[in-house]
Amino acid sequence: MSKSFSANLGNKLIHVFLILLSLAFIIPFLLVIAVSFSNEESLLEYGYKLIPVDFDLTAYKLIFGKPDQILYAYLTTSVQAVGGMICGLIVMSTCAYALSRRNFKLRKPIVMFIFFTLLFGGGLIPSYILITQYLHLNNTIFVYILPTLANAFYIIILRTFFQGLPDALVESAKIDGASEFRVYWQIILPLSKPALATIGLFVLLDKWNDWFTSLIYIRNEHLYTLQFLLQRILMEVEFLKNAMTYNMELDNVNLYKLPSESLRFAMAIVAAGPLLMVFPFFQKYFSKGLTVGAVKG
Repeated sequence: MSKSFSANLGNKLIHVFLILLSLAFIIPFLLVIAVSFSNEESLLEYGYKLIPVDFDLTAYKLIFGKPDQILYAYLTTSVQAVGGMICGLIVMSTCAYALSRRNFKLRKPIVMFIFFTLLFGGGLIPSYILITQYLHLNNTIFVYILPTLANAFYIIILRTFFQGLPDALVESAKIDGASEFRVYWQIILPLSKPALATIGLFVLLDKWNDWFTSLIYIRNEHLYTLQFLLQRILMEVEFLKNAMTYNMELDNVNLYKLPSESLRFAMAIVAAGPLLMVFPFFQKYFSKGLTVGAVKG
């Protein structure tokens, strides 16, 4: 009786702990949503509330004030994120598969070369010269995809994962007459879904949050990424509010009603919304892929 009571008590304590831990993640997200729909004056007066004191859509009206611009930004970000993820996975997985084969004679020198790039990089100026003056990728959609197709760290993770697969699968396929490409495409890749999904999620997050590429290489407003466009909107609002300090006369602009705090939270919702819907599809592969790819060296 005492054992069953202690077991039930232990289970209840675990459930309470998990509920509190879940609330620790959910409540801040709900707070971000509530602040994004709050009036700027009420935020200054009452602070952050889980339920908006004065419901206001001004922040979202500013963000979506030019719907065509936001649509182009979403389209550019989606193309470069999804396209970059797919192309990157193809390039990195093919490279990792070749490096995982023990009969590949140049395997060790190439692995050392790839590992060397993790320790040292050329820097921003050589990269800028290469991309703009030699590759001529500036002001094109390809500048988001081609320069970052391969990541040395992800290649090493995929290589480690491929090495953990049974060699008998590859050998039996070759006995049946399968080529290296067929082995890679029909045997290795289907068995590597956890690792590919994990790396794909990392690449997708990295590219979705990219704003620096637009800042350096893009001048066409239709090719701005969502993150960079939202940053520009916030900077414009901050400029208009700071203009009051210098007594600048701005027609048709009520500076006191321009939101800055609620605008930041609304930008977070607009930027993170699509990824919140994508993440559950990767979640079941996430833990397994990252763990298996990092255990063996």
